[in-house]
Amino acid sequence: MTHIVLAGDSVFDNGVYVPGQPDVVRQLRAALPAGAQASLVALDGAVVRDVPRQIATLPADTTHLVISAGGNDALSQEWMLGRPSRLVSDSLDLFADLRGAFRQDYVAMLDAALAQGVPVTACAIYDPRFPDADRQRRAVTALAFFNDIILRECFLRGIALLDLRLICSEAGDFANPIEPSAQGGEKIAAAIAAMALERSTRGARVVTGRS
Repeated sequence: MTHIVLAGDSVFDNGVYVPGQPDVVRQLRAALPAGAQASLVALDGAVVRDVPRQIATLPADTTHLVISAGGNDALSQEWMLGRPSRLVSDSLDLFADLRGAFRQDYVAMLDAALAQGVPVTACAIYDPRFPDADRQRRAVTALAFFNDIILRECFLRGIALLDLRLICSEAGDFANPIEPSAQGGEKIAAAIAAMALERSTRGARVVTGRS
């Protein structure tokens, strides 16, 4: 019987941001067929390094593990976007160092996830919805450095990928600039359900939320 466990950050643990409306795990339960289960170990505010602890003791009947992590790691480094730089190459050197550190943490997380012995699905970091146009443009550009690591490392390991940039693509998908709304959560839940129920082929695949 299908039992999907959601790990990571507030992309899944979004209940506080959608008061009076269903959070992602409740929406996932509604999207699954009768008898299937969904559990939440994700925690608002978590970073990539927190995920191995979340999944250390998965329920014994877990059949699928889905992880959304990395957004808070990126947010913690947003200060770099305002740092003065003499040359473009200086800025690229900073991002290269940041990518290296993030890759180390993300690889360790994926290895811990694969060690659980169940199919793993990871999520790309969606684009935020900052009202300030300059901040939004810079954030989307900078996130590409993080998402490149996520995509590369998932494909190298044959891990399925949900590209949340394409799934949560409308303003209404967000409760605030960085958290999913009930509308966005419904889209995420539908993509997870489809991935879990249709994952009969081998290798990594990308779900965009588009038909």
